[in-house]
Parts: sequence; C-alpha cells; structure tokens
Amino acid sequence: MNYQYLQLDIKDYIGTIQIYRPEKRNAMDPQSWDELDQAVKELNTNPLVHVIVITGHDKTFVAGADIQWIHDRKPMDIYGLAVQDILLNVYRSQKPTIAAINGYALGGGCELALACDIRVGCVEAKFGQPEVNLGILPAGGGTQQLTKIVGLAKAKELILTGDIIDAEEAHRLGLLNHVVSKEILMDKTYEIARKIASKSAVTVKMLKIALNESPTSDLSSGLALEKSLQAVLFGTEDKKEGTRAFLEKRKPQFKGS
Repeated sequence: MNYQYLQLDIKDYIGTIQIYRPEKRNAMDPQSWDELDQAVKELNTNPLVHVIVITGHDKTFVAGADIQWIHDRKPMDIYGLAVQDILLNVYRSQKPTIAAINGYALGGGCELALACDIRVGCVEAKFGQPEVNLGILPAGGGTQQLTKIVGLAKAKELILTGDIIDAEEAHRLGLLNHVVSKEILMDKTYEIARKIASKSAVTVKMLKIALNESPTSDLSSGLALEKSLQAVLFGTEDKKEGTRAFLEKRKPQFKGS
C-alpha cells in the first residue's frame, strides 16, 4: 500500500512507522488514521517483522486529532471510522509495539501511545488528554487505558482537567517505561526492539495474548489461559530449540514455529 501520511521502514526484523503530517504537527485525520490501521495490519502479516515501532516526524509524536475534522463530525460518524477501533487493533497487535515519543502526544496521540506495549519518551515529550476543553471525551480508549496504567484517581484528574504533563511526571506515573534525551531516543527504542525481536516470535505472540488479558481477567481465568498457552508452546520447535540451546550452553536459533 502507498502511504501519504506515513513512512514505513523494515530493518533487522523491526518495522518502523513514522507518522508524517508536518503541516498539521502530525495531527490525525480520517486518511492518516486509516493508513495507520493498514500499516499495523501489513506489518503484522510480514514475516520479516517481529516488532513494530511507532514514532512521529520531527518534534511531535501526534498532536491529537485534526480539530476541523472533529468539528465537522456528526453523532453517527463515530460508528464509521472510529479511532477507538483502530487503536484497539494496535493494542491487539500480534507483534509487540513500541512507541518512541519524540514530542507532544496529546489527545489521540496520547491514546496511541497508551495502545502500545512499551513507551519510550524523550525529555521534551508532553502528554495529555485535553478533549474536555473541546466539549468531548477521549474516545480512543483514553478513559479506559489511562486508568489501567496510572490508576483511577490520577486518570480522573488528568482527563477532567485536561492538564498536560511532562516526560518526568509521565515516567513517575508509569506512563513511560523510559525517559531519554532526544539524541538517543531511537537508539534506546531500537535497543529494546532488537532484544524482543531476538526472541521466539511464537512465544512473544502467546505472551502478548496472556498479558493483554491480565488486567480484565479474574485470577482463575487468567491462570487457565496461561496454562493453555503454555501447552501450545510446549509443542513448538522453538521450545525444543530454546531448551536444547540452554543445555548446550549456546544462543538459541529460533524460527518462530
């Protein structure tokens, strides 16, 4: 697929999506949201990709949604192209997703970061759900995902006030895994991505299923899922290779099967 608002790159089993709408500070409109959805699906089906990195162009991750688009939307439009559905696909991606947050991540940009599995931010990064200032709410999963990550009380404060926080506060709250200088942001992101990409792809896929279900599963259901996924992995070639390599004191050569 040809992308107008995204730049894709695949190297060392890492697929990188760079959001590219410099004239709008990477604010997302229907086409760019649709392109993001298609890009994540494309990389999920590409055997040369084990990890997906999402970042923004220049000094902004995603400055939110295009306000003119929001202004023009009608009530039933939410059941057409819904940002919530696209970001749910990011969250459910079979391959791990890492957000490299290079600047402002506001509104839908913050929700995109929340949908990713791991978040690395530069010192200059800013986060917020300021939708309340527009007379709307965060409908890309913000009211649900932010609560799970930073806790209900803090999520209420951030969403009800529309306050914007810096990278250090985001890290303190658990919204960011790492805070680094902008100069090494992508180096740190790719360091994590390469480490994950070196693991068994089928094992990582099973891990994502178990981890994604953990926040909403009761203990018994979660443990049952964990056991069933482990049974699947016990039948894989990668399990045989991993255990054999350990016993032979060498690095495993996983094939993802």
